[in-house]
Amino acid sequence: MLHLRLIVPVDLRDTVLRCLDDCVGVTHVVLLPDAAVRPPGDVVLCDVARESADEVLGALRATGLPARGAIDVEEIELTLSAAADEAERLAPGEGADALVWEAVSEITHEESTLTGVYLAFLTVATMLAACGAVLDSAILIVGAMAVGPEFGPLAGLCVALVQRRSRPALRSLNALVAGFAVAMALTVVFSLLMDAAGLFSQERFDGARPNTSFIWQPDATSFVVAFLAGIAGLLSLTSAKAGMLVGVAISVTTVPAAANAAVALGYGDFRQFSGSSLQLLLNMAGIVVAGVLTLLVQQGAWRLLRRRAEARAASAS
Repeated sequence: MLHLRLIVPVDLRDTVLRCLDDCVGVTHVVLLPDAAVRPPGDVVLCDVARESADEVLGALRATGLPARGAIDVEEIELTLSAAADEAERLAPGEGADALVWEAVSEITHEESTLTGVYLAFLTVATMLAACGAVLDSAILIVGAMAVGPEFGPLAGLCVALVQRRSRPALRSLNALVAGFAVAMALTVVFSLLMDAAGLFSQERFDGARPNTSFIWQPDATSFVVAFLAGIAGLLSLTSAKAGMLVGVAISVTTVPAAANAAVALGYGDFRQFSGSSLQLLLNMAGIVVAGVLTLLVQQGAWRLLRRRAEARAASAS
């Protein structure tokens, strides 16, 4: 279940309450007249079955409420209520399968913006991966994968492409391109400093690295792994199982490929640089293609489910 807190201007009170009454899966509706101060208005509380959330939020948005009031949404961990059970029973589908576009868009917007924190995480992850590549340490590579924040902009790009929204797509692309450009440039400097300090060496970098050589030797498997990771990542976002993103992060070699390319560029090794760059592009392409297809399939399946539920309800009445 999701909990909604609405700040409703007085003149929209009846419209909003009627909207909630007309939507399936809404329960525990509470009206607090004149309880809101800024912006002024009533406060309306209600709980919504997750499988009905997208329809309810769309209907509330159509009333103009976001422009004049507010819609706050939060997850409910536990609800002991026969009314809530009935609301979930009446709502079509299963909550875990529900696609709540408002929630997905909000998550990807926050994670796909080029910020100082995003650049810091991406740069640190790339430097860690550079250490792992030169030292041939799989543990450092996995750690760098887990730290890297690049899946946020990739997911944001997938959502923007499916919704056909150019501004979020450009924002995500900017975070990816500018983020990796800055992280790789700083990693080139970092690797040269480490070499000057005697901690890195070109001989070690050019030598046999059985644990990490896959980073700059892409093949068809690279795209397949990225494709599967893209499916898992978008499913984790749409099903509110964000904890699974850690598993997605450590399965794709985006950050390690960028790091290896940066070190190779510092040493003038254009063979490894080109191979690592191709690995990076293959992985990002696989994630985006898989993410877009996953969202389209979810969207189509959810629409079909709702149509069938509406048809059954119409035939029953």
